[in-house]
Amino acid sequence: MRPEAPVNPIPVVVLALFAVVAVVEAILSLAAQGWLGGQAGIGWRLATIQDYGFSPAVWDQLVLRGDMSLDILRRFVTYPFVHGNFTHALFGGALLLALGKFVGDVFHPVAVAVVFFGASVAGAVAFGVALDQNIALFGVYPPVYGLIGAFTYLMWLRLGQMGQNQFRAFQLIGFLMAIQLLFGLLFGGDRSWIADVAGFVAGLGLSVLVAPGGWTAFVARARRR
Repeated sequence: MRPEAPVNPIPVVVLALFAVVAVVEAILSLAAQGWLGGQAGIGWRLATIQDYGFSPAVWDQLVLRGDMSLDILRRFVTYPFVHGNFTHALFGGALLLALGKFVGDVFHPVAVAVVFFGASVAGAVAFGVALDQNIALFGVYPPVYGLIGAFTYLMWLRLGQMGQNQFRAFQLIGFLMAIQLLFGLLFGGDRSWIADVAGFVAGLGLSVLVAPGGWTAFVARARRR
């Protein structure tokens, strides 16, 4: 009989998502240094953002022109795997591993994927609806905020079981939003926070459905109150 590991391994679905982020960033970083693709490789990052990123123009193409081609639809779920630079990808990947492990230790792997990609789609939709400027949306942060939503839901449940103030579950998202606001005021922020907030809300809402017990357990808890 094998002894149990003192620390649970990171769920495979989280490792797979992280691997895509890491491989894409490795290729683009090497290309930017001229080690891949020669001179043409320097422009690979911009080309990848243009080909796989999201923007309000993509939303307009879908809604106003009814363009449901693969090139349009895939962008709702491909933009999280492209980043602006190595540091952007590094922090996003680290958050993905940390939050993905916490959520993945409780959620089924399919549920983790639903939260990740559901938050990705929600972030893109909110970004497309809210903005008129043709600003690119890229990076894993909206899905990570979706995992923060799932984390918040799990903390809400845990605090309720302990008889403590459940609104403490929102401390993490409150802290992150405050930091984002501070950086925006000091250094000038972009509008990606719109997608982040939408990702969080989507992750929180989806968790009610995909957490162990799902909607049935949620309704049962509500009735007990």
